[in-house]
Amino acid sequence: MIRKLFDIIANNAVPAVFIIISAFAIPLSGYSGTYLVQELITRIGRNSFLILSLLIPIMAGMGLNFGMVLGAMAGQIGLLLIYDWGVVGIPGMVLACLIGTPIAVLLGMFCGAVLNRAKGREMVTSYILGFFINGVYQMVVLYLMGWVIPITNPTLLLSRGYGVRNAVSLLGIRGVLDNLLPTVIAGTEGAKQFLSVQGNGAFFVMHLPFLGGAIRIPLATLIVIGLFCVFIVWFRKTKLGQDMRAIGQSQSVADSAGIAVNRTRIIAIVISTVLACYGQIIYLQNMGTLNTYNSHDQTGMFSIAALLIGGASVSHASIANVFVGVVLFHLMFIVAPVAGKNLVGDAQIGEYFRVFVSYGIIALALVLHAWRRNREREASRRSLRGNKGGE
Repeated sequence: MIRKLFDIIANNAVPAVFIIISAFAIPLSGYSGTYLVQELITRIGRNSFLILSLLIPIMAGMGLNFGMVLGAMAGQIGLLLIYDWGVVGIPGMVLACLIGTPIAVLLGMFCGAVLNRAKGREMVTSYILGFFINGVYQMVVLYLMGWVIPITNPTLLLSRGYGVRNAVSLLGIRGVLDNLLPTVIAGTEGAKQFLSVQGNGAFFVMHLPFLGGAIRIPLATLIVIGLFCVFIVWFRKTKLGQDMRAIGQSQSVADSAGIAVNRTRIIAIVISTVLACYGQIIYLQNMGTLNTYNSHDQTGMFSIAALLIGGASVSHASIANVFVGVVLFHLMFIVAPVAGKNLVGDAQIGEYFRVFVSYGIIALALVLHAWRRNREREASRRSLRGNKGGE
């Protein structure tokens, strides 16, 4: 009984810590409930697709895919090209996805092949691989674009005539998916105020009398995320999904059963990389600005931190972990700076805290994973000794 209770506490320690931190930080921040809900809904739409792309490699026993930044870079290449070509709106987003897909597939195949040569050390290998491909990406956007790769839009290039500017406005596709099916939930007064600013006929408004303000829902983005969740549920039941689960449980047993282990692992990474490409495009259309050289840097780190905060582990993660993690992680991002300012008079304390937690939570998850594996191995040894003694 005590061991089971200890296991429950250990498995849910990270979400519990964040719930406690949020319970203290929310009152200190002074934000209204309507504002917090609006920010959380925005961030769920912005980040969930990226985090969901991590689930398939975990299912295949490859751990946390730090190499998802390869897909993010592929998506950014697509966005830079549609900016140069002047393609805007939903067609621009679709074209960016089409451009990014073959790049992400090639990068995913390369990443999967490397990880097959580093079995048991996939996470650290994919992390370092992200740095390597980042160097290639920097060379492409800093030197080849405008010199080898033709760029016709002068506003995209540096003054020297080649190389992409540091900040690129994505005004042509900003919020196009979020605003495709615009929906507002508002109280009576909030709806009047919102419509007086935004105009009539532009939004589907749902009235909730008890709600003080107005909450804008990116319905189309949430539908896309919902369809992705349905795809993951369906994919787990397919032959390929079952093979990945078998490999995640035991590679040797899966190989004995006739499953092509290496090929299946590469497919898992390719799927994750392509989905991360789409997730980065969704993320950046919400932000409306592309930081050419830095937008992808923290994609993997923050996505993995959010997933772990949701209660996932290196070897097991679910869709529920994704959404719990997004809410808890980004709730801290919203309230920590203001709470730090109100508590000690310095907002930078809150910034330091959330960066510290982002990295610390990944370290804690890896330590817990190693501890669980060692405990399982010890339990397995004890059971074998017991069986031997019984004979």
